[in-house]
Amino acid sequence: MNTPLNNNSDFDSTNLVAFIYKWRKVLLVIAASAAAISAIVSYTITPKFKSTVIMFPTQTNSISKALLNDNAVGHEDILSFGEEEESEQLLQILNSDNIRSRVCQKFDLVHHYKIDDGDKYKYTNLFKEYDSNISFERTEFLSVKITVMDKDPQMAADIANDIAALLDSTKTIMTHARAVDGLRIVERSFFSMKAEIKALNDSLKVLRQLGINDYETQSAAFNEQYAMALAKGNEKGAKQLEEKMQVLSQYGGSYVSLREELENQLKQYTILKTKYEEARVDAEQSLPSKFIVNNAYKAEKKSYPIRWLIVVVSTMASVLFAVLSIIIMENFKRLQQVK
Repeated sequence: MNTPLNNNSDFDSTNLVAFIYKWRKVLLVIAASAAAISAIVSYTITPKFKSTVIMFPTQTNSISKALLNDNAVGHEDILSFGEEEESEQLLQILNSDNIRSRVCQKFDLVHHYKIDDGDKYKYTNLFKEYDSNISFERTEFLSVKITVMDKDPQMAADIANDIAALLDSTKTIMTHARAVDGLRIVERSFFSMKAEIKALNDSLKVLRQLGINDYETQSAAFNEQYAMALAKGNEKGAKQLEEKMQVLSQYGGSYVSLREELENQLKQYTILKTKYEEARVDAEQSLPSKFIVNNAYKAEKKSYPIRWLIVVVSTMASVLFAVLSIIIMENFKRLQQVK
């Protein structure tokens, strides 16, 4: 008498139970063997420990605008967290060759990852190991997470914290050159204008020594006094006033011109001085570009491999493969018998 398994081509749940029961011994042996082998293999895998740093980017790019500029608004607040754009900028810096090279050099990762110095693809293998053990990602809350996996838990924590520290110095290096160039441009203009103002003040000082202090006021006063002297017949006084009026007439125009130019220069000087102070702050000072939420610490438990998961997945995969193989084998035999 044929079993339903042989009479019905549809492999329903009843047939599946019957099939498993029929091959239970074989499947149990395969499952036990797979579990044992995967367990042994899992213990040969070097365990790794995970350390993470979580940080938020800042919104401040220019220190001077945030601290010195009276027109600074909320988006330039040094205490404000950055948004998506700032998070992406941090990720780009974290993935830069500058940080990767400095980390590899500081922690001697070539030897730590046991890469042969004479290997033709030494740096290719180094960077591949680096990328497989160190990762950066943006979280759903717009923070940035640095994750480091390493066989040494303390080194994992040290690398993660060091990368976070390198973020600021790397960004400073990137922006410092531009800030210094900007300072030089403003500085030249500032000191050039300062020299011009000094020259104008020196010229006005010479004219003041000649007796010209306020052209308009003096001109009106001299004319009034001269008229009074003539009315009183004071020829000596009138002559003295004529001499003063002659000097005033000769140099008064230059005095007014220099005074107005000095006033304009002083207005520009005030604006330029503010820009100079801002540029100097940007070139000489720096602020952290992130807020650290969690620093990395030495992990107490390994994160990889998860041995029970390896055993379960390997066992299930082996049993499934065995079931498929047996089904194929039985169907092949059935086809051979039909022929």
